[in-house]
Amino acid sequence: MSPNPLTLDTALSSFSDHWSPKIIAAVNGQHVKLAKFKGEFVWHAHAEADELFLVLDGKFTMEFRDRAVELGTGDMIVVPRGVEHRPVATCECSVLLIEPAGTVSTGDAEDDDRAGRGEWLVDRGPAPHAP
Repeated sequence: MSPNPLTLDTALSSFSDHWSPKIIAAVNGQHVKLAKFKGEFVWHAHAEADELFLVLDGKFTMEFRDRAVELGTGDMIVVPRGVEHRPVATCECSVLLIEPAGTVSTGDAEDDDRAGRGEWLVDRGPAPHAP
């Protein structure tokens, strides 16, 4: 299977739902996801997973129980495993996330109706054949 390029702007324009990450790649057991944030997400933590957030467009606030961090276009933050957090976006923003494959977006708050592991946005093509 040969690699194919992906234009992030094109991928982002293909969906409009908020808080529903779309998987665009898998790398060494990690999923690379695109998401659109708007409003408040649920307070949660991931006991076994660090999460990387890179703001592609717009801005949002990563709230922690003891502080809030403002992030704008080009800013990145890694939330360490086990740290309770909540992203909040007053206006829509676009974010690239990297986290272990299978990570539930709402972490330990799985009863939230936004809980999910992400869905593939792009066709990954046929599985490679063993030699």
